[in-house]
Amino acid sequence: MGQITLEGMEFFAFHGYYDEEQKIGNKYGIDLVINTDLRRAAETDNLDETVNYEVLYALVLEEMKTPARLLEHLGHRIIDKVYDKFPFVQSVKVNVYKFNPPLGGICKWAKVSLEEAR
Repeated sequence: MGQITLEGMEFFAFHGYYDEEQKIGNKYGIDLVINTDLRRAAETDNLDETVNYEVLYALVLEEMKTPARLLEHLGHRIIDKVYDKFPFVQSVKVNVYKFNPPLGGICKWAKVSLEEAR
């Protein structure tokens, strides 16, 4: 087993429960943790034997373009896309951060974490 992680991805997107959030947008962060067997990639030095993190980033970027009301929904969509593209992956964890959430006070971010294993 091994782990591939993309941490601290940042995007400007139009997610949020309130209509105003979906109009003005906000900064969001994503951490993605993939657990899979990396033995073949380590032995062969072949990119086709692993999870290409450039492809992972592109999957996240694409999902960030489609507004979601809830961070939970956005995280679930990202997990589904990872499994669709890389069915051999054994588990996926995603953290979704909303920077400066509209709480009426100071809060660096709100974060939702989802993890799904196969």
